[in-house]
Amino acid sequence: MKTIARAVFTAAFLLGTSISAFALERGGTLTYGRYADSLFLDPVLNDANVDIWILSNLYDTLLLPTDDGKGVQPGLASEYKLADDGMNLTLTLRDGVRFSDGSPITPADVAWSLKRAAKKDNGIWGFMIESIDDVTIEGDKSILIKLKHPDPAILAALTVFNTAILPQKQFEASPGATDEEKAKAFAEHPIGSGPFVLKSWDRGSSMKLVRNEYYWAKGEDGQPLPYLDGINFELIPDDATRILKLTSGEIDGAEFIPYSRVNELKSSGNLDMELFPSTRVAYITLNVRPQLGGKDNPLSNPKVRQAMNFAVNKEAIIQIVTHGVGKPQTSYMSTATPLHVGDKPLYPYDLDKAKVLMKEAGFEEGFSTSILVLAGNQDEIAASTALQQMWAQIGIKLELQQVDNPTRTQQYRDGTFVMRNAAWTDDIADPNEITSYFVYSKTIDALHTGWKSDEADQLFEASQKEMDPKKRAEQYARMQEIYNAEGPTVPLYETPYPVALSKKVHGFLQIPLGNNIFAKTWKEK
Repeated sequence: MKTIARAVFTAAFLLGTSISAFALERGGTLTYGRYADSLFLDPVLNDANVDIWILSNLYDTLLLPTDDGKGVQPGLASEYKLADDGMNLTLTLRDGVRFSDGSPITPADVAWSLKRAAKKDNGIWGFMIESIDDVTIEGDKSILIKLKHPDPAILAALTVFNTAILPQKQFEASPGATDEEKAKAFAEHPIGSGPFVLKSWDRGSSMKLVRNEYYWAKGEDGQPLPYLDGINFELIPDDATRILKLTSGEIDGAEFIPYSRVNELKSSGNLDMELFPSTRVAYITLNVRPQLGGKDNPLSNPKVRQAMNFAVNKEAIIQIVTHGVGKPQTSYMSTATPLHVGDKPLYPYDLDKAKVLMKEAGFEEGFSTSILVLAGNQDEIAASTALQQMWAQIGIKLELQQVDNPTRTQQYRDGTFVMRNAAWTDDIADPNEITSYFVYSKTIDALHTGWKSDEADQLFEASQKEMDPKKRAEQYARMQEIYNAEGPTVPLYETPYPVALSKKVHGFLQIPLGNNIFAKTWKEK
């Protein structure tokens, strides 16, 4: 059923503004092409973007990131106040908020959800709220978060997916003896308070969401969001097929458009080719453990890694893969990430220096190695093929192994991969997340690579409690210096998010933190 926001429509007419900009329509289903399927829809025991960027549509957090990804705004909490000494945070729950099954969201649900997320070893993102000492209920609507120490990033942390609020009773009633077992069962039919609800999931094929009838936020017409009746996510790993279905009208939108196709789609009469500002960085992850598969691993030698970096012509790869859309990395974090330092590209192309480093490392004759590439992904294939040619000049023979996303993810998490194409997007307006994931060895062995720096570990732990902005900036500057010099990656470029949409689709937003926001999306009939 189609509904037009007539009051806003009339106001636009009387004021002489653009009618088409305000004549939003309710109802209908959006079909969106994804490059890879989700894996696990629990917000706490998670670390994959294929899940994270869906979670924000199913679950809500107390606070939400602003559209520019740099600030904080009210979410399930209508008000929040941090004490002057930084040791307590009080939040007020909105009136009348409900979960998608109609049950009320209570302060008890909030306290339980935050305690679960903060529980030691319960998900790798717990470090972002490790400062939480206790969560107590203050009256009918207030929640008091007591901190172990002042936390410079606590407000931003409460916008992150792992602090989503879940219904305690329904979660604990799920089958299973452990939290992980219950989470797996609950995540098959998740109950949250986001704008949409999971209707069905044919793994490896499609996922269907329908509007949450109890969602608290309202649209421009004064009625509850979302505008859409539902979203159909279709799994289309092959880039060319995803674009073909989009241009033919079979789907309404598609993510991860290859940069080689951006200009072509910009000139398409029936599409909007969007390049959303981002915190996305693309890089190669290197397993640097001393041995892999029972053999000595040359990637464990810092000089080999430096040689590989100097042998890569980053500007050439940016042209080959992004067609000039990207720009060289100046640190492991994006230039849009707070406390980023660096104004010069890392490892400018220097083949002679690369050869000298290979000789000093004892690999003057080179070696053979391999890289995992996502099958059908044009950008990864192009980047890896370029690397294959560039590294051949210093004697490194690179084999490209095309695999599906679940296979690559499993090898990555098991620490059995050799090299892989990778990309990162911040989920929080703070550098602590990417630094914990890349640099801090106690989180996930520094990108599952086995890399470790005692000094960097100590600096990170200190930065988590440092309230002096200047001192914290100095800590992050030093961590970047250490990692950029000897870390387990080959940084390539940073880029915007390429998303193509039918011109009939309006209001979609991918914020710099990666979240796909469909709550205000609507579609012309």
